[in-house]
Amino acid sequence: MPYKLFPVMLATILLAACAAKPELADKPAVGKVEIIAELDITPGNVTASKDGRVFASIHGMRRGPVQLIEVTGKNTYVPFPDASWNGKPGSGPDVLNTPHGVLIDSKERLWVIDHGNWMDQPQPPKLLAFDIATRKLAYRHDFNKTIAPADQILQDLAVDGERGFVYIADCGLDPAIVVVDINKNTARRFSKHPSLAAENVELVVEGKPLLFPGAGGVMGPARVGINPITLSADGETLYFGPMNGTAWYSVPARLFRDNAPDAQIAAAIQRAGSKPISDGAATDAEGNHFFTNLPDNGIDMLTAQGELRPLVRDARFLWPDNAHFGPDSWLYVAVNQLHRNPIFSGAGDQGQPPYLIARVWTGTRGQPGR
Repeated sequence: MPYKLFPVMLATILLAACAAKPELADKPAVGKVEIIAELDITPGNVTASKDGRVFASIHGMRRGPVQLIEVTGKNTYVPFPDASWNGKPGSGPDVLNTPHGVLIDSKERLWVIDHGNWMDQPQPPKLLAFDIATRKLAYRHDFNKTIAPADQILQDLAVDGERGFVYIADCGLDPAIVVVDINKNTARRFSKHPSLAAENVELVVEGKPLLFPGAGGVMGPARVGINPITLSADGETLYFGPMNGTAWYSVPARLFRDNAPDAQIAAAIQRAGSKPISDGAATDAEGNHFFTNLPDNGIDMLTAQGELRPLVRDARFLWPDNAHFGPDSWLYVAVNQLHRNPIFSGAGDQGQPPYLIARVWTGTRGQPGR
């Protein structure tokens, strides 16, 4: 290299380094936690749009004056899509009764699964989608009793907006995956597979093994089947696992899209890795999976290479319920102290507001809304 060119090249390198510093400084540390909402009502599931709007269902085990909200500030919210849909549960067909899973798809539709149970008079379950720009109803499917029997708890969902399929986890007495074909407005139910059932592992939170009502409402050790459910970035692989379980499973989504026989689907299910006892999960665009860790008050990461490791441990994460990505690498988490609810203990409600919506910087490429 000619000596006279060296100062020029050195100056170029230094300028590039200086220009990069602000960008690096702007990025939070991996695992950084921010509390974005402290609420007097209990968020069930939370989802965020690509421009950072945040929506949450209100958990049916600890009901509030509304059922579905858009978060507008640290302590404020408005009913979503409007006050009419947030009318008294059970008052008509066009109200939200027990909304649970929420998720925004690539077309900016907010999907809501309303299982309608946990009421004195259970209501028919339904799947809804609202355009978040117009707040108008964009899709509706009302489930029949074959697809959604009386003891169902349709409670978490993954959405393929491009192909028009919604995959729903039913953690009721007969754990199942329910798949809705949006284009045909049809649904099917896949159940009776060991991967859908709870493992015989204790659900321990704050040092206490939790109980849960089983058949006939009799309280016994909490054993909850399929709960978290996610899709790969290309929509070709469906992932799922039981709440009470340490195994994470996968199955080709096209088998459901093609309406393959149950036996073919069952034969294609594989163990995809390990997970903690978890209520929610999210899958990023790089193939990493993020799980809420109930016993350890945190978030765990299963890397695309198959390594399960802690991402967050935070004493405030008292029952991190679900997790979905918002903009960039932010993973949004509902924290709702659900273990302090009477349904898990048979005693009085020990929940203490504020209930939280947090976000965690993963350092990976997220999928907004998913």
